[in-house]
Amino acid sequence: MSDASQSRRIGVILPLILFVALAGLFLFRLATHKDDALPSTLIGKPAPVFDLPPVADLTRDGAPMPGLKTADLQGRLTLVNVFASWCAPCRDEHPLLLSLAKDPRIRLVAINYKDQPANARRFLGSLGNPYVAIGSDDTGRAAIDWGVYGVPESFLISADGHILYKQIGPFTEEAIKGPLEKAIADAVAKAP
Repeated sequence: MSDASQSRRIGVILPLILFVALAGLFLFRLATHKDDALPSTLIGKPAPVFDLPPVADLTRDGAPMPGLKTADLQGRLTLVNVFASWCAPCRDEHPLLLSLAKDPRIRLVAINYKDQPANARRFLGSLGNPYVAIGSDDTGRAAIDWGVYGVPESFLISADGHILYKQIGPFTEEAIKGPLEKAIADAVAKAP
């Protein structure tokens, strides 16, 4: 075998070996990484300042649904859910939100992210509306201020307006029974 032929063979095999090694390392880390929570720099800080209009023509029990602003987060433990009608995981978590809305310890509100009002109305009309207020974030600016990575995301806000907990991605029963329940119970225990 000539030196040129051997060099070509090494030039083909070496990148392949390197790729397989990196892919194996990636899969190993993915399979063994247990802490999948992304940190949020907002935990423990006041909720961002925002003032969102209501979703146009959205009603609940015959009355217009209010928009959402920072002041609405004061006075009661509140769960803010960021959702969109075009978001498949939002549809998956929606039955869990309907159940959460029955929890007397919290108030459930929402930010409707980059959505068309007609689509949001249709989404909530077909699946049910667990929210007491929904702000329309047409431009996505409020979601940026909240540090949203992608919808759905949810934030538990203390009665004094501080972010206590952040759920990235859709709620699951495990997330509700585990970290969210712990955060709610801790907040209720600390309340005066």
